[in-house]
Amino acid sequence: MRRTKIIATLGPVSESPDRLRQLMEHGVNIFRLNMSHAKHDWVRTVCKRIRQISAEVGVHVGLMLDTQGPEIRTGDLPNKLNLKPGDHFTFTVRGAKSHEEYSVDVNYNDLINDINIGDIVLVDSGVIRMKVLSKDQNHLRCEVLTEGVMGSRRHINLPGVKVNLPAMTEKDLADLEVGIEVGVDFIALSFVREANDIIQLRDLLATKGADIKIIAKIEDQQAVKNLSSIIAAADGVMVARGDLGIECPYEELPIIQRRVVKECLKEMKPVIVATHMLESMIQSPMPTRAEITDVANAVFEQADSVMLSGETTVGAYPLECVTVLDKIAERIERSGSAGYEDQIELTTDQQRVARSAIHLANQVAAPALCVFTRTGQLAAVTAALRPKYSIIYAFCTEKAICQRLSLNYGIRAFHIPFPESPNETVFAAENLLRERNLVSTGDKVVFISDLRLGTELINSVQLHNIR
Repeated sequence: MRRTKIIATLGPVSESPDRLRQLMEHGVNIFRLNMSHAKHDWVRTVCKRIRQISAEVGVHVGLMLDTQGPEIRTGDLPNKLNLKPGDHFTFTVRGAKSHEEYSVDVNYNDLINDINIGDIVLVDSGVIRMKVLSKDQNHLRCEVLTEGVMGSRRHINLPGVKVNLPAMTEKDLADLEVGIEVGVDFIALSFVREANDIIQLRDLLATKGADIKIIAKIEDQQAVKNLSSIIAAADGVMVARGDLGIECPYEELPIIQRRVVKECLKEMKPVIVATHMLESMIQSPMPTRAEITDVANAVFEQADSVMLSGETTVGAYPLECVTVLDKIAERIERSGSAGYEDQIELTTDQQRVARSAIHLANQVAAPALCVFTRTGQLAAVTAALRPKYSIIYAFCTEKAICQRLSLNYGIRAFHIPFPESPNETVFAAENLLRERNLVSTGDKVVFISDLRLGTELINSVQLHNIR
């Protein structure tokens, strides 16, 4: 059974009830709502639909709301502009106008203050590259370095420039209200630059009484610089390789990805590798050899999840993309891993109990490691320690906890009541696994629990032979 989780972004080719059901049956664990494009009524409709279908299919699927975040964009142009190296181009702010043919306004008033002469400006995902020649109060004059076509509302990146943008825009705040309303399990916060961005969102959620996990998206050099504190503040991290590959030198991208995954595993925080995993499959039924290797590397590094974007929003082969990820992940997981989990330093008794259970499960090659948890934390710790042979079956008293565990490596969650007797709870879990053909007679299964008896919390590890 595949341990690496799959996240699929929702869009026109994946929003219908039949397609959602197919994606769940093919192995999608989390559906992502990209708020750069999603409308609020659509979010309400599709989230309700996913909850209904997941209940019918019998799987706990997570919902992730991905904020648009603060973006620097050009304004509208009456006609597209064909730019060539050596051309001069002017960006204007604060309503200023330029009489030059090659000019456009920008939605970020502090652009002139933040940037310096000699800095690089990247437009349209880095397709057009410019160098700053001069600036005044409202005009930024640049030299075009690479040929390209400038259109309306193009995205601007400023590599290495610390910008004075808010962590959340007014649009983000409105989108978050809808996410709280529909009960999303995760919020992916775009363009996180420092730990305080996460703290602001957590405080906001607390005032709304919303218990939602926060995923920090690493997308620029500032985030990489503050990586350790961001990981500490967040519930999980996403290596958002789209903007990150523009903001940072592209040859650094694999090194940054490896560092993020390694540090997240060390701190026992789930990590997602995202963007361009199977980009060619938007139009092709087969992945490129490079894409196969890219996915395999993410799995070998033991990322908790890999994510599809355009492949499942507008692509021609969404189901095939999920199948490709499933096959690659399942095969690479059997071949070994980078072993980053060996660097984890245990600091709590709960973590030490989980490590003991995993050591026992590894010694007897147990196919199943069952965790009873009311908060999900014990299951998450067990997943972070990466058992070699065991699938982690988490038994929870709340569906919301099952849905949150959809992100963590190697966990399959079940919603069951906990009887008063710990032994009855173990037998109930054992019977469920037998009924679903997840264990067979003679299998060794390790049980780990943090069950409460009266006022006392009991950590226990048991080894059972399935009868």
